[in-house]
Amino acid sequence: MPVNVPCTELPTKTDSQWPIRCQLVLQEVQVGRWMTAQWQLVGFDLAPTASDIAWLRLQLFRDERTDYRFNLSSREPKLFVILENLTEPEAKLVRLTAAQNVAARYMDSDYIVLSAPMPLAVQAWMEAYIGREGELLACQTKKRKGAGRASGK
Repeated sequence: MPVNVPCTELPTKTDSQWPIRCQLVLQEVQVGRWMTAQWQLVGFDLAPTASDIAWLRLQLFRDERTDYRFNLSSREPKLFVILENLTEPEAKLVRLTAAQNVAARYMDSDYIVLSAPMPLAVQAWMEAYIGREGELLACQTKKRKGAGRASGK
């Protein structure tokens, strides 16, 4: 599983990658009787500067095209930000993805997965990527004749 760690040098936007700043806010929330701090994702900045510290590279991969199409065809497409589950004043960004399956893999471990609506410009960019690379069709293996059927003999 490739990890998209923040870099110190800001890359340029290409056909398959886009540096995006994640706008995170640490908020106090009440959980039962207790108050705790929790990160909230409020949006994205599509033109970060090199001095911004909370940015990640959104990298598109050919083998995730089905996930991208599923996300884009949903009522409200989202981007997912994965953070390390730390109680520090600064968020430790791990990855930015548009694939729900990738985000789901992080939810089962010690990571926090936040989501926010995908900006329209990113949606158009992803559509262009899928158009260039083609749709990824789910491959199914052919069953042998009669498999799964009760034989009458």
